Amino acid sequence: MCDKPRCHWPKTDPLYCAYHDEEWGVPEYDSRALWEKLVLDGFQAGLSWITILRKRDALRSAFAGFDPEKVARFDDADIERLMNDAGIIRSRAKIVSAIDSARITLDLRDKGTDFKDLIWAIQDHKPVTNHFRHGEVPAETKTSQELAKLLKSKGYKFCGPVIVYAFMQAVGMVNDHTVDCFRHAEIADMVKTR
Repeated sequence: MCDKPRCHWPKTDPLYCAYHDEEWGVPEYDSRALWEKLVLDGFQAGLSWITILRKRDALRSAFAGFDPEKVARFDDADIERLMNDAGIIRSRAKIVSAIDSARITLDLRDKGTDFKDLIWAIQDHKPVTNHFRHGEVPAETKTSQELAKLLKSKGYKFCGPVIVYAFMQAVGMVNDHTVDCFRHAEIADMVKTR
């Protein structure tokens, strides 16, 4: 599974390779899926992404499939339930942030701004294909700084420019597969045909 030329970070872990090969960098335009990814990236703060991948199914179950309508209704009892769930990241601040962000997302939608439009408008709804080699991929960019500032202004937390850039990479706002990775050309072609 991990035998193709690819970005250096998946290593040899089959779960990491599958994520890299099938999900990472594919442009995502579904608001629910985008919100889930932002929440997961927030949960990653201070942790490795493989930790999140290993706990993703448990997090999806604990957070009602990342349905913002359901998560927005979580109350103190739900917070305590989540704090006692050994299958997830048990950070009260991150749990509360996820619940708050569901409420913010729904409030924005009710006021006429869909989450996908909030996210993608920062670059005119178009993915950017970069041409980085190993060691050249930045941790943040001017655009991730601007998007982080926008998200924070709306009340979102755990969304600094580094987390936001990881989010942008994951949801295909930027194609940061290195040029020697087999997925770079595949994602670039996918973007051209959109």
